[in-house]
Amino acid sequence: MASHIGKLPVTVPAGVEVKIEGQNFSVKGAKGSDSYVIPEGITAAVEGNEIVLTPADDQRTTRAMHGLSRSIIAGMVKGVHEGYTKTLDIVGTGYRAVAKGKGIEFFLGYSHTITVNPPEGIEFELPNPNQVIVKGTDKQVVGQVAANIRKLRAPEPYKGKGVKYTDERILRKAGKAGK
Repeated sequence: MASHIGKLPVTVPAGVEVKIEGQNFSVKGAKGSDSYVIPEGITAAVEGNEIVLTPADDQRTTRAMHGLSRSIIAGMVKGVHEGYTKTLDIVGTGYRAVAKGKGIEFFLGYSHTITVNPPEGIEFELPNPNQVIVKGTDKQVVGQVAANIRKLRAPEPYKGKGVKYTDERILRKAGKAGK
């Protein structure tokens, strides 16, 4: 029995080059390149402009890895073709970000500034001092870098000050009630 997600073929867009050598899978596109080792018991093949994964047997672990491998490969194909982005908003009086080389220097109300340098394959964009866009080809790394930046000053529930995702809604508390 194969995974429902694993059965779905991954469409390869024009301009994306796929190479499968045994269990090694690599993909190259306009935004960059990535590679993945497909778990034992799962085979991948390119049929036309689609990647098809097939499990070797009916073991439950293979079924679980079948769907996971398909999702990872689909994410890699999308990443090298379109890329991934996460947008963060900086809310608060005096809170801002300034480009410093390839990195970013944050002023978040502490007595010191915090400098964040991008890891390999990640780039930062600052459309204005109160917004940071994290871009890259690897969905997991983009999300982790954005989460690490958010963690520098997580939004607080009373005034909503801090670093938050653009689409994040902060539940506000009432605060102290007067007499």
